[in-house]
Amino acid sequence: MNFGWTEQQQQIRDAVERVCAPFDADYWLRHDREGGFPGDFHQALAEAGWLGIAMPEAYGGAGLGISEAALMMHTIAATGAGLSGASAVHMNIFGLHPVVVFGNEAQKQRWLPPLIAGHDKACFGVTEPNTGLNTLKLKTRAVRQGDHYVVTGQKVWISTAQVANKILLLARTTPVEECRGTEGLSLFYTDLDRSTVEVREIEKMGRKAVDSNQVFIDGLRIPVEDRVGEEGQGFSYILHGLNPERILIAAEAVGLGRAALARGALYAQERVVFDRPIGMNQGIQHPLAKSWMELEAAHLMVHKAAWLYDQHQPCGAEANSAKYLAAEACYHACENAILTHGGMGYAKEYHVERYLREAWIPRLAPVSPQLILCFIAEKVLGLPKSY
Repeated sequence: MNFGWTEQQQQIRDAVERVCAPFDADYWLRHDREGGFPGDFHQALAEAGWLGIAMPEAYGGAGLGISEAALMMHTIAATGAGLSGASAVHMNIFGLHPVVVFGNEAQKQRWLPPLIAGHDKACFGVTEPNTGLNTLKLKTRAVRQGDHYVVTGQKVWISTAQVANKILLLARTTPVEECRGTEGLSLFYTDLDRSTVEVREIEKMGRKAVDSNQVFIDGLRIPVEDRVGEEGQGFSYILHGLNPERILIAAEAVGLGRAALARGALYAQERVVFDRPIGMNQGIQHPLAKSWMELEAAHLMVHKAAWLYDQHQPCGAEANSAKYLAAEACYHACENAILTHGGMGYAKEYHVERYLREAWIPRLAPVSPQLILCFIAEKVLGLPKSY
């Protein structure tokens, strides 16, 4: 395995940095205060052709791998855009992977080019209030009525639903008591019809630039041609997107941690107390140095997981480990950046408190650290299943 960047990957990093350059720390601070989707940032990446980095070339994408997509998302976060910038385009990068793999040609032609061009914005409707990570117990129902399905139910923690015009929706097409194994759930990609879908934004700790929502669905009509693949096989389809999502979240977390670490190190060089920069003190140096090592180690696991995925090799353990390690390293780096700033770390104008609030996201989503530990214990160490 080559640990260096290829020439193409260096070009990707440099090009993404140039697109992100006009969207500085004050831009993201303003969005953190006022909210509102960063549409101009999203459009800038779309116009530069980055929203389709991992999509097939036949539909307007770049046809590159998850390694390159992870590099892109890491770069966005590391410029200081953090999880606000990364989340604004996150769904575009991996979200329609089930369509790429399991959709028919007509669906790909109809759905992928508008998403890649930035004309469509999509949200991902899976999580429900009473099921959490127990996806096989989802209650949202899709009942077939002729050439349509009629959907009723509720979703929660649905990002970008305030601005999305499309939704990738997982719903139950067979009652759970009639199902065996993972059958009974179907996957749809369809218009987010506001006349039958109510979207309520959730006030949350951080990342105000990208909305999170409760979604109430009452009689949403979905044409049969908007179903992805076979009826009842939706759960198996979304499984193909889980490892890429973990890899991308991990890459974003490392980028956020590095943005915080850079601000902490710069402040330690510039801040003078008792006639010397505070960065001369080991009590300041050592936590920052430890965070650098933790972020580097996490990033290596991100690279390994992405490489395995692109080589079509099993990567579940590595993808989950990358997400766990990156989230923890990111959080500690943001915490150490605040501690380096002292009281000023608590002030919004220094940005690091915002980074710490965002650092909670990869710790909590899309899977809890406890379930990752359970996965590693069972699948890698061969221990009995605990849940």
